[in-house]
Amino acid sequence: MNVSMSKSDAVNARLTVAVEESDYRPKVVEDLKKIGRTHQIPGFRKGHVALKDLERRFGRDVTADVINREVFEAVMKFIEDNKLNVLGQPVPVEVKELDFKTQKDYTFEYDLALAPELNVQLDKNEHIPYYEIEVTDAMIAEQDEALRKRFGAQVPGEVFEKDALVKGALMELDENGNVKEGDDAIQVVSGIVAPMFFKDKDQAALFEGKKVNDKVVFNPWKTCDGDATELSSMLQVDKNRVADLHNDFEMSISEIIVVRPAEHNKEFYDQVFGKDSVADEAAYLEKVKQMIQGGLSGNSEIVFQLECRKYFTAKYGDMTLPSETLKKWLMNRDEALNESNIEEEYSKMVPDLKWQLIKEAIASVAQVKIEESDLLDFAKNLARRQFEQYGMTNIDDETLANYAKNILADKNYRPRMIEQVGDMKLYNAIKDAVTLDAKTVSLDEFKEIASKV
Repeated sequence: MNVSMSKSDAVNARLTVAVEESDYRPKVVEDLKKIGRTHQIPGFRKGHVALKDLERRFGRDVTADVINREVFEAVMKFIEDNKLNVLGQPVPVEVKELDFKTQKDYTFEYDLALAPELNVQLDKNEHIPYYEIEVTDAMIAEQDEALRKRFGAQVPGEVFEKDALVKGALMELDENGNVKEGDDAIQVVSGIVAPMFFKDKDQAALFEGKKVNDKVVFNPWKTCDGDATELSSMLQVDKNRVADLHNDFEMSISEIIVVRPAEHNKEFYDQVFGKDSVADEAAYLEKVKQMIQGGLSGNSEIVFQLECRKYFTAKYGDMTLPSETLKKWLMNRDEALNESNIEEEYSKMVPDLKWQLIKEAIASVAQVKIEESDLLDFAKNLARRQFEQYGMTNIDDETLANYAKNILADKNYRPRMIEQVGDMKLYNAIKDAVTLDAKTVSLDEFKEIASKV
């Protein structure tokens, strides 16, 4: 089998595959004999079918399958051996039915969409902005307050506070504001509500200043925009009973549970950051600052990546693509695409395709490689952030490692992680290679910058 290539330009090539009978006939015979050994054919004992009978029954289909398989493998091997950077897949020039009666030798042609060669430069002459968000005293104070509440104690209170839970009896009211009576009346003996989570803040405001033994009239429907799940939970009835329930309810407050923030002491520091990791208040506040910086750094990274795309696309994006071949490949792959809509769909994919090619060129120059240890470290950091969302900030390394291995074992999630780690290493390589024009900005300034990238 002979495979040859001719290039019409730098990004378009045609492969010609010349197939002779000797290339495929032995494999056809082998496949036919296998059918005879493994299939029960009417009129014959299994394994005792003559080759000519197998040829008569299955020869045409088997020959077609073998030729198609051998040609495809030859094409892919040629691409691999010649290290061709092909976009998409080879596109058949013509799809035709094989004539086995008059022909033994065949010729097939495939168009290839070749990636353009990019001479990417990556050095200190490249200047890319990097914006760090200033961590203010107000941010630290706000985070400290949140942590103290998270690790604080829930205790009985006398007066409602904005973060309090309210317990008591809930009685449905009629249209005149009287307690509704009858079998269809909803009455909850031991109810509990959390005004801090009400969607309608006017309803939450009705609880302000209330004390134990006070009564408050509010509208459960408005507290959750009529969400049947939330209503049924609050009123302890089936969802179908609250599907259209707009009545007010009277709550007789029997208990108010308030949060008392944790004190700044060793027990609190150990709870937040792990045993003996913080010695005093100054060290604790520095850790809080680092925690905030870690959270904000993700935003800085996102904007940096957008700045990289903008910079390198402006410099290298004026490339020639094998557009016509790519359009044919897209239409072959997706039945929804045709001559009437391919131009619009192709134009949508071009910016992302160009950026992907530029990223690959940068990764090649920077010699970016993804190791299994990179994936494990990334998964551990992901696991750590997930635990921290639930207030679990002092998980030991062995637990994180086991959790990370489970994440990596997920066949659906692993490819995404490889892509994420690849991007992370790519942008880290860019940071090391170029000149970063670093600037510290306020959160408001950063938002303005991000909106314009």
